[in-house]
Amino acid sequence: MTTDERPPLEGLRVIDLTTFLSGPSATQLLGDLGADIIKVESLDGDSSRAIVGPTVEGESAYFLANNRNKRGIAVDLKTPRGLDVLMRLIAGADIVIENFRPGVTARLGLDPETVTAGQPALIWASISGFGQEGPLRDRPAYDMVVQALGGVMSLNGHPGAPAARLGIPAGDVVAGLYAVIGVLSAVQARHETGRGRIVDVSMLRGQLAMLSYQALYTYLRGVAPGPQGAGHDSIATYRSFKGGDGRELVVTANTPRMWEGLCRVLGVDELVVDQRFVDAASRLSNKEALWAILEARFAERPAAEWVELLAAASVPVAPVRNVLEALADARAAGDGSLVVVQKDGTAFENVATPIRFVNTAEVEPSYPPTLGEDTVRILVDELGLPESEVAALIADRVVAGASLAERVA
Repeated sequence: MTTDERPPLEGLRVIDLTTFLSGPSATQLLGDLGADIIKVESLDGDSSRAIVGPTVEGESAYFLANNRNKRGIAVDLKTPRGLDVLMRLIAGADIVIENFRPGVTARLGLDPETVTAGQPALIWASISGFGQEGPLRDRPAYDMVVQALGGVMSLNGHPGAPAARLGIPAGDVVAGLYAVIGVLSAVQARHETGRGRIVDVSMLRGQLAMLSYQALYTYLRGVAPGPQGAGHDSIATYRSFKGGDGRELVVTANTPRMWEGLCRVLGVDELVVDQRFVDAASRLSNKEALWAILEARFAERPAAEWVELLAAASVPVAPVRNVLEALADARAAGDGSLVVVQKDGTAFENVATPIRFVNTAEVEPSYPPTLGEDTVRILVDELGLPESEVAALIADRVVAGASLAERVA
């Protein structure tokens, strides 16, 4: 198969003013799809560079996980000269993405309405905890805050136990995904109108959207659902079970055929005609009795054996993998789910974007930039600033980065 098409977003330039996770995850995805991302950091750098945890050559793995396929420039936006540098970058860009708290951009002299009025084709995306308007707009927000306020934590964990945060940063990542959807929608609209849009993405709204059917269930019942544990509110045979070896597996026998297959494999065919379990509604009404029977049967064999038998019977099933095992499976599959990012002998493996295009060249992953790594190259080679002016900006701490002598054209 030949790859005769360019990456789909090649030719789009994005100015990335984001920090931490929601914004960087969005711009990394855009970079994975071919956009040119210029990450603009303060002279102290993205705050995620300081997150405690594993490191690669002294750089926080938290930062590295969300900042591949970007070039980096460090600018003090609180100075008039630094703001001027940024405005010159924006003048050559298609998209700006930021996740400042509402009101911060205006104080910096970067009000989106004003900037886009002077550059009508520009698309501006703002990611914030609670949106640009509303009673909570000025509050700081992090992933767990919006998981808590959005009802997500109340659904996670087991009945009778305290509310539990999702083990993945869903508040951040979902907001980043919605930002990308909003930006690409604006790009499509711009093809027709020639004008950009201002996109407002709220982390909290993203969590509310994730409630899906649970939101409508709550509206119709007038009662808040509790922690979902290992099961499902509507399907009794959508649940995890423990094998005889203590390992867990999940079964999602949603249809009559799957239910019959589950009973056949477990050797409990009599349940198919048992009036307590004769249909989905009956099974749900009598779920505790059903679970006791199924749990006893699953305890008779190791989980892996049940997975093999149920899969052979076309009953949806999977072992519960830990993260190490899940990544090992992805590595063994060799389907591009993981990507190796490397530079100058340093490398790390990370999760790739899950989006694939047929007959399309993929973006070769580039290592996340060190703080200000591309400052000089961008100022001299792209903005056309004289080297003397760049030297003065560095000396005056308006920008930071490699020296002029280290610039590689």
